[in-house]
Amino acid sequence: MTLDLDGARERFEESTDFTVGLEEEFAILDPGTLELAHRYEDVKAACDTDEVLAESAAGELIASEVEIRSGRGETFSEAVAAQQERRDRLFALVDSMGLALGAMGTHPWANYLDQRIIDTPHYNRLREELGYVAQRNNTWSLHVHVGVRGADRAIAVCDRLRELLPALLAASANSPFLDRRDSGLATVRSQIFTRSFPRCGVPSPFLDWETYARFVGLLERTDSVVESTQLWWSVRPHHSFGTVEVRICDAQTRGEEATALAGLIVACVAQTALDLDERGVEATAPLADREIEENLWRAIRYGAAGKMIDFRAEEEVETRAVLERLLAWTEPARTGLGIEASLPERNGSERARAALADGASLEDVYRAAVAETAATYGRAGASADSV
Repeated sequence: MTLDLDGARERFEESTDFTVGLEEEFAILDPGTLELAHRYEDVKAACDTDEVLAESAAGELIASEVEIRSGRGETFSEAVAAQQERRDRLFALVDSMGLALGAMGTHPWANYLDQRIIDTPHYNRLREELGYVAQRNNTWSLHVHVGVRGADRAIAVCDRLRELLPALLAASANSPFLDRRDSGLATVRSQIFTRSFPRCGVPSPFLDWETYARFVGLLERTDSVVESTQLWWSVRPHHSFGTVEVRICDAQTRGEEATALAGLIVACVAQTALDLDERGVEATAPLADREIEENLWRAIRYGAAGKMIDFRAEEEVETRAVLERLLAWTEPARTGLGIEASLPERNGSERARAALADGASLEDVYRAAVAETAATYGRAGASADSV
């Protein structure tokens, strides 16, 4: 097994700008108790009888999780349409099996010690290499792929996107609960996964493909990694697809919010590439790691309800104002790509906490979220009344 960095570079040189791929992860649940159901193998076997899901449903580490992938869309709208078909089919299929699906960044009370890692060579290797870190990771997220032509250009885009990651995480924050209590964080998923896995979180800037390939090649030669999927950074060049992949966000309870967030991410990647084409990589120096890390912590802790630091202006800014600036800045790319993006008045974490404050139990909050997920993701057949 090899990372084939030369082949990866060729794929980027031949890539097409702003193609889109979407990946959404869901918790597999018992609809009566809302406990995690360790039924991935059964779900996957059922998916394999469906002509669409056979190629688009996949496992992600634990047996209580299933992921669906849109495949490559030449446009954002094409990827969204493909993903909606997969959502419809998956939710109808799972409903017919007497199961439900959840879409938050964490399960509010599931015990990670009960988790079973699925039996594949890849995940068995992770269990052996990561131990507790892999066992602890019962989390769910949203990933977005965007085609970027040119290997050096893709690295430059990744470098610039680093400073946008805290704002995107804040917008997506949807995991306030863990171990049957309020964690005090807007996205405790990020603390479990992003802060724990190796080669994860915000990478240092690489500047060009040669520097990136030299570092990754060293990791391969020293047996630190054997495949590119072990590079878990929150933004990374994907070797197989010739895409920039953004991996920072929590799973979204509402289907339309997942789609809108994905649209904003696509626009951020595209606008970054367009700005680099117009102004060059030297126009704006990237923020230092320590600066981005400060805002990343603020996103983890407070989500969209807090403040971030504008390090260039040396001032504190409301996070919602940062998100409004992001929408304004991406308007040219969104117009060109036909993407409509908006952000809800309150994100998932804020809504869940408000429901808890109004007197709902944790179980009631989660049951309402699961019902909302069934109603807004799987329009073709999952029954919101069954949860």
